[in-house]
Amino acid sequence: MSNRFYNAFDYETFEGGRKRDYRTPFQMDRDRIIHAHAFRKLQSKTQVFLSGEYDFYRTRLTHSMEVAQIGRSICAYLRSRGEPLAPDFLIDSDLVEAVCLAHDLGHPPFGHSGERTLQELMAKWGGFEGNAQTLHLLTDTMYQNESGVRGIMPTRALLDGVLKYKKLFREFSAPPPRHFLYDPQERQRTFVLGSTAIPAELHAGESLNAFKSVECQIMDWADDAAYSLNDIVDGVKAGFLTIERIEQWAAGEPVDAERQRWLDQLFQAIRGDRLENVFAQRVGAFITACRLRERRNFMSAQTNRYRFELVVAPAAEREAAFYKKMANDIIFESPQLQQMEHKARRVLFQLWDSCWRNYVDRGPRVIKILPPRVGRLIEAEATEAGKARQICDWLAGLTDGMIVRTYQRLFDPQFGSIRDLS
Repeated sequence: MSNRFYNAFDYETFEGGRKRDYRTPFQMDRDRIIHAHAFRKLQSKTQVFLSGEYDFYRTRLTHSMEVAQIGRSICAYLRSRGEPLAPDFLIDSDLVEAVCLAHDLGHPPFGHSGERTLQELMAKWGGFEGNAQTLHLLTDTMYQNESGVRGIMPTRALLDGVLKYKKLFREFSAPPPRHFLYDPQERQRTFVLGSTAIPAELHAGESLNAFKSVECQIMDWADDAAYSLNDIVDGVKAGFLTIERIEQWAAGEPVDAERQRWLDQLFQAIRGDRLENVFAQRVGAFITACRLRERRNFMSAQTNRYRFELVVAPAAEREAAFYKKMANDIIFESPQLQQMEHKARRVLFQLWDSCWRNYVDRGPRVIKILPPRVGRLIEAEATEAGKARQICDWLAGLTDGMIVRTYQRLFDPQFGSIRDLS
């Protein structure tokens, strides 16, 4: 049965066509993501705790899988509600799954600590942003080879689905923004919008960054649902979140009757060793908090992806925000996580400096410290900004383990046998 929700505009692929087979275009998007090297690397990239530190916490890979499951479940729930959806007019769950699986591809090693450090290092070279880096991977570096092949030739709907932010780096005034697209990605934005002119009012403030397709909105809420609850579960199991610490934190927060109910539920689940079961039920509640609403905007006549928007019940949004703040204040601001941020800054700054001195600002003695292919990519760039982006791409693509081993090879005198070269 054909799906009237999507049209030829949604299925068009970026910069070149793909051979069609037994799969739908959105299934092809999903499959190319799953089989990509960049996706496999997520198993060794930090979600909250440093990769390898515990054996039960979530990594970027398991988090992405959970987000994809929640995203598919939201699609199923919205379909079960009937109008405005119908058996032949529905949000494609394969597309939403692909968007969810891809949403963290661009995140660097060391989690948000690594992202903040790369933002600092790239401030004068066009910035670094995890979502923009995901787009960069999908269209420029995944499956890249020296014969000119690059990217996965994604559909417009997939690209738009991962585009949480649509405002370019140069379109912000100083200081450097936190969320943006890289300036060269204007071509991707133009493609996503079908060359439709962006209304002037959307360029004000963060309005353009808030303009998202319905699949992107589903991914965004699935992501919020996953990490707002699962960071708490991992934090409790790792010993970061105890009843005593939560009580101390709550003493400094404005706790009304609603927040007190969430706290009591959390304490009861911890004492009864039922936290995973209880929070799994909260995931279900976050899924059933979703509705669709029709909207009008400059893209709604061209695609149903902008004719409808996701609406989440305010109580569910408040609950997710409550758990996110708890995790941030108790876990992310803890000495252990701050130590990781200190380490991330030191490792990334020193590796950046070594790359820059040997491949950009060359002295009389040049040491080839990077893989040959990366070195050739840097050499091929004509500008310092281009060379900086290639160095940034290499650093962002490393896993936690890879970046630590690379750092040890370069700076640890005790680490250097032939067995350490992998």
